[in-house]
Amino acid sequence: MRGWWQEIAGLVLPVDCGGCGLPRTVLCEDCRGALCGAPPHRVRPVPEPAGLPVVHAAAPYGDAVRAVLLAHKERGALGLAGVLGKALAGAVRAGVPHAYAGALVLVPVPSSRKALRARGHDPARRIALAASAELRRTGTSARVAAVLRQRRAVADQSGLGARQRLANLRGALDVREGCGRLLEGGRVVLVDDLMTTGASLAEAARAVAVETRLPPFAQTSAAVVAAPSLSFGINRN
Repeated sequence: MRGWWQEIAGLVLPVDCGGCGLPRTVLCEDCRGALCGAPPHRVRPVPEPAGLPVVHAAAPYGDAVRAVLLAHKERGALGLAGVLGKALAGAVRAGVPHAYAGALVLVPVPSSRKALRARGHDPARRIALAASAELRRTGTSARVAAVLRQRRAVADQSGLGARQRLANLRGALDVREGCGRLLEGGRVVLVDDLMTTGASLAEAARAVAVETRLPPFAQTSAAVVAAPSLSFGINRN
């Protein structure tokens, strides 16, 4: 019910900019530029977890970008999904070899059931769907396969360090029974709204590798809307 009400409210109620609060605009030009105005870059957390695929991010996490992501994820500003998807689509393209001409399979990193209930929507899946639509609009074959699930409860990641997050998530994800075939026929791109330590993406890559019986790096990359600014300073190729 909450998700339905958010959808309707986003269509009929006046909105303010998700980044700076400017009245009567979903996202102002300045905040849109902070999110989509620069080319995506490869990002690497420090320390970098084992098994983390190559990750590209659209923007550094901070200020307006942080506000936009939180507005969409935690405050139900669902009208921001389109522009966040456009930013994510750019990061997806940046991680795919230029010579690759096949289909892309976007696999969102799942939230916990508790978080989904609290938010009333699945932010990573919503942004992935918007990114897939943007990729298809610009001539790239893409689809979303929301096949990952949490197979056991995990602790709240906030307040945990990099090693603690890795231990917390180790073995926590798997592919839903009978859904492995949805990963076939294209290059898998793991997607999320935010990367901090990389623990979630590394665990997602492990789960996909187990299901497909391929090495974690084979035909797999990752893309996020944002990552900490420090990770942008490391090897931008």
